Amino acid sequence: MSPTRPRRTPRQGNRGQARDGLKPERGSAGGSSRSSRPPTGRRPPPPEAPYDEDGIRLQKILAEAGVASRRAAEEMIAAGRVEVDGIRVREPGLKVDPARRRIDVDGFPVETDPSKVTLALNKPAGVISTMDDPKDRPTLAALTESRSERLFHVGRLDRDSEGLILLTNDGAFANALSHPSHEVAKTYLVTVEGRVRPGVGKVLREGIELDDGPASVDSFRLVDSIPGYTQIEVTLHSGRNRIVRRILEAAGHPVVRLVRTRIGTVALGDLKPGKWRVLGGPELASLKKVAGL
Repeated sequence: MSPTRPRRTPRQGNRGQARDGLKPERGSAGGSSRSSRPPTGRRPPPPEAPYDEDGIRLQKILAEAGVASRRAAEEMIAAGRVEVDGIRVREPGLKVDPARRRIDVDGFPVETDPSKVTLALNKPAGVISTMDDPKDRPTLAALTESRSERLFHVGRLDRDSEGLILLTNDGAFANALSHPSHEVAKTYLVTVEGRVRPGVGKVLREGIELDDGPASVDSFRLVDSIPGYTQIEVTLHSGRNRIVRRILEAAGHPVVRLVRTRIGTVALGDLKPGKWRVLGGPELASLKKVAGL
């Protein structure tokens, strides 16, 4: 008679319980318990958005700053494109105090101080880029005398040059925009003497030696050509005195007419000579970002 085989004792733990059709109890010695483990990698709750009881609704602030209409501002907020003091918000009715809160849209700061204004002006030839001239020549002040603010110009154009120039009563913005470390790209439509020979654009991009050091353009484009003259477009960052005239003359093409058509993202557009317009929210915000504000 063969010996009797001993009965197999079921294994303890998860496997034995699974074999018997039993689920290990949560938190039991045989089962795994999340609650018994220390939390790891848990994200902290998002910071609460700033709120000012006596503030103004966020969409109204954006609308009054010229960023967008109230309806469009509500959509921008709901889409998560607006930050208050660095915190992304999605509640259009949020009340904040624009005097003490920083508001950004798509990463660009919004000017919320109604007393600050920046103008884009189309300077005609013959006007001096100053607000006061002892020789009583035409100045920028004469073109903006309907404004009550004490304005000053950002940069300048020489007397014979025309086109876009900025005026503001925001001193911090003007200083930052004019600082050499924040040189903003400027575009000019220039009429020069003669026919521009092939290769001039390459020479200008590589740089030309002037009395006060080398100078170059960022881009060069032929626009039109008429007998005896050529119209070109150049873009450069340098803010040195009469730099466009000097670099083109050094290249053998003296300037006949010069019109600045763009400063950063602000374009002259169809603005008539001697006229101005107030910069809207997106234009102003983009310039402030370039200026490091």
